[in-house]
Amino acid sequence: MSAVLIWGAGAIGGTIGAALAHAGQPVLLVDRDADHVAAINRAGLEIEGPIWQYTVQARACTPEQVDGTYETVLMCVKAQDTAAAARALAPHLAPDGVVVSAQNGLNERVIAKIVGAERTIGCFVNFGADYHGPGLVMYGGRGAVVVGELDGSRTARIEGIHGLFRVFDEDAVLTDNIWGYLWSKLIYGGLLFATALTDDSIADVLEDERYRPLLTALGREIAAVAAAEGVHLESFNGFEPAAFKAGAPEAALARSFADMVSHNRKSAKSHSGIWRDLSVRRRRTEIDAQIGPIVEVGASHGVATPLCACLIALIHEIEGGTRKQEWASLDALAAATRGHAA
Repeated sequence: MSAVLIWGAGAIGGTIGAALAHAGQPVLLVDRDADHVAAINRAGLEIEGPIWQYTVQARACTPEQVDGTYETVLMCVKAQDTAAAARALAPHLAPDGVVVSAQNGLNERVIAKIVGAERTIGCFVNFGADYHGPGLVMYGGRGAVVVGELDGSRTARIEGIHGLFRVFDEDAVLTDNIWGYLWSKLIYGGLLFATALTDDSIADVLEDERYRPLLTALGREIAAVAAAEGVHLESFNGFEPAAFKAGAPEAALARSFADMVSHNRKSAKSHSGIWRDLSVRRRRTEIDAQIGPIVEVGASHGVATPLCACLIALIHEIEGGTRKQEWASLDALAAATRGHAA
């Protein structure tokens, strides 16, 4: 059984990698955090939380220590680090190997430019996990896991990748419309970035009726870009993208928000990874790599995205220390919504 290379052993990569190792699948965990690597090699990778509680033994190394070639590479780094990671792993990708983008955003486009579209696999993940320190990852809540060929074809290799992900989650889905899931996640991701403008939980913000018009307008703006791209959006974990299409009934929208709140109330991960980057780890978020492409694609189709642009600016202000995570910051985005409507 050949080893799976996990490039990025934090929240996503650590959770999936630990599950594979626990099931007997050889893995090599790669992470640029030397302390995290040292902790894994010394005492194993510990998974905590309400779903799994175990420690697995797995080999770990930093990117410059990787040797050999691998048929399956799971890309699990932050979206803004995708290009650098893809260039670093390319020499270790077997001629018939594939890179699976288990990330947030449209990173498959970045990976394909570096290793080739024919060696790039689409992946969508929505489970809740956080990196809690060297050698420690919290797996807080189950969520959708989907894989698919970029062109929607059904191949032997995508069936093999699907089988691998079913080791992690037996309900993992094999789709012929991976772009539909990725664009739907961008809508949901936009809502998560908005919740991170505050210090409150995902569920609390989504449930607050005062900000329903704002969140609806933001979601519809992203959905309009997806429509211009000709993407058929897919639903997941209570998120119904059709509710954000122009002309959708208010009842469908209310139901989608209620379902999103319910899904997040069940997770031990109450705040987004975006919030954690800003409030706990004090580092830049994925805003430019996730929301930035929406603005770019929208411009290419003549679709205005003023709310996405404002959201990017507000997150940058928090990253730079000139704005706080508080309801007033969400109010600033709401003001932009009213200005656009006017």
